[in-house]
Amino acid sequence: MSKAFDVAVIGAGSIGTSVAYFNAKKGASVVLIDAGDIAESTSSRSDGNILVCDKQPGFDAIFAKASQDMFEGLSKELDYDFEWRQRGSLFLTETEEEFQTASEFCEKMKKCGIQMRMMDNKEVQDDEPYLAKDIYGGLETISDGSVYPIGLAYGFALGAEKKGAVLSLHNRVSNIYKEEGSFVIETEEGKILAKNVVDACGVWAPVIGAMVGVPVPIRPRQGQILVSEQTFQVARRKVHEFGYMSAKFQSDTYRRPVSKRVEKYGVAFVFEPTASNNFLIGSSRTFAGEDVSSSIEVMKAMAERAIRFFPVIADIKVIRSYSGLRPYTPDHMPIVSDTPVEGFFIAAGHEGDGIGLSPITGKVMADMIAGEEPFMDLSPLSYSRFEKSQLQ
Repeated sequence: MSKAFDVAVIGAGSIGTSVAYFNAKKGASVVLIDAGDIAESTSSRSDGNILVCDKQPGFDAIFAKASQDMFEGLSKELDYDFEWRQRGSLFLTETEEEFQTASEFCEKMKKCGIQMRMMDNKEVQDDEPYLAKDIYGGLETISDGSVYPIGLAYGFALGAEKKGAVLSLHNRVSNIYKEEGSFVIETEEGKILAKNVVDACGVWAPVIGAMVGVPVPIRPRQGQILVSEQTFQVARRKVHEFGYMSAKFQSDTYRRPVSKRVEKYGVAFVFEPTASNNFLIGSSRTFAGEDVSSSIEVMKAMAERAIRFFPVIADIKVIRSYSGLRPYTPDHMPIVSDTPVEGFFIAAGHEGDGIGLSPITGKVMADMIAGEEPFMDLSPLSYSRFEKSQLQ
C-alpha cells in the first residue's frame, strides 16, 4: 500500500480547514478532503460573528474566549485577509425584567474573565442613535468581533497547503474502513490512506461517522439571513436582542413579548454591519431537514423584529435572503473528541459557533492527535458524554 497520511480531515469548512492547518503546523502530513470546494456549505452561509457574549457562563464562555483571543494573531499569521474586526457587541434588553436577567448574566460572565458592562437607556441611545427610543438598556461585550467567514476558511486551507498539506477538493468520500492499521478512505478519485481521520463535516458528520460505525448525534438546524442594500450606517457594530439567548438555547424560563410568528420560527433580532456598507439581519432557528430554501414567513418575522429595534430599517430595501444549516447537538455543545474507533476523531456540532470556535477547535484537535495535554479539561466536548439513546 502507499504511505498513509498522518491525518485526513474530511470537510473543508471553517472547522475542517482549521484542523488541517494546526495539524500541518505541528509537522503532520495532512490531506484535506471535501466533496465540494473550500467553505462551500455552512461556512459560506454564516454571518461571521466571533462572539463570546452568547455563550453560557463557565466552560462554554472560557472555551469561546480562548478561541476569540487567537484571531488577532491569525490575522497576521495567515496570508489571507479575513477582515478581522473587533468592535465589541451590544445586547439589547426590552424590559426591566430582561435587564435584570442580563445583569445577573453579566456578573457570572465577568467571573469567567469576560469583559462586559451594563448600559442604561441613555447610554444605548448615545451608542446607537437610530435605536427605538423605548429600549430599556443593554449589555456590552468588549471583546466581540467579526470576520469574513469564507476568507477565514481560505486562510486556513491555503496556510495548511503552504505547510505541506494536500487539498483534495471536489472529491466525495464514499466509504471508510481499516486495513493494516490505517484507514482506507474510498473517494471518487481513488483510495487515500491515513493513520487518523477527523470528521469535520458539520451537519453531514453523521454520514461519515456511519461509515466507521460511529453514530453522531448531530442534526441540521436551519437559519435564515436577510441582506440589505448598501445604505447609511444604521449601527456601527453587532447589535442583537438579549432574547436571542432564550431562542438559541430553547429556554422556557423567560417569555419574550413577541408575535406568534416570531416565536414560531425561533426568530431573535441580530444586526451585523458589513465592510460593503450594507448589513445582515437574522436570525431564525427551525428544524427543516436539509432544506436551505428561504421562507417568506421567516423573512417577515425577521423584518418585523428588526423594525421593532431599529424603526429606520422599514425604509431600507432587502436585496436577498439566504439560509444555512447549523450542526445541532442535544446539549448545544460541539463534539471535539476521539471516539470508540481508535484514530477516528470528530470535530463538529458547533451549531452557530463554528466560525468563532474554529481556531481553538483546530488547535486542540491537533494537540489531541499528537497525544499532548489540552490547555483545559475538554470533557464537556467528549463524544462519550452522550448516552446510547442519543447515539441511535
